[in-house]
Amino acid sequence: MGESIPDLLADTPTSRCLFYRQICGLAAGVDPAIGRITVRAGSVSAVTMPGTLGQMVKAHMQTRQCAVGPIISHPRSRRWTFIVRPDLPDDVPLFSELFRLNVTVARFGAQIALPSPADGHAGLRVWIEPPRDTFRPSGVAVVEAIRMCVGIRPPGADR
Repeated sequence: MGESIPDLLADTPTSRCLFYRQICGLAAGVDPAIGRITVRAGSVSAVTMPGTLGQMVKAHMQTRQCAVGPIISHPRSRRWTFIVRPDLPDDVPLFSELFRLNVTVARFGAQIALPSPADGHAGLRVWIEPPRDTFRPSGVAVVEAIRMCVGIRPPGADR
């Protein structure tokens, strides 16, 4: 897992947040009390899943020439978060399907924690695929990849 955020002279929560804002187009903010960097779901969303499933989804997308975009690892909980475009419908059956797979979607207004300089040392959040620009994959594409990896046919596929 290689965190390759550009080396900033002083990698602080504030400088990292500026990188996220200016280069990656993420409307990130810093909680000054603890240095946590977050972005509110709205212009972006997130799909979080067990790390083993995340590895399969990443490999599946890459073998199909699909860019995966930013992916965060949460080492202590062994989960991965894909930062995605917010194009998933607000659909209870979809959320129920994903819940059964231990997958969650950050709904509008949810706080999405991004890696901060001290997170990697504390085993909290590190980048699997760091953001390099404003690209985010479609949330729909990530859910389709999840379905393919676990062998679920999407609703209506039998028609």
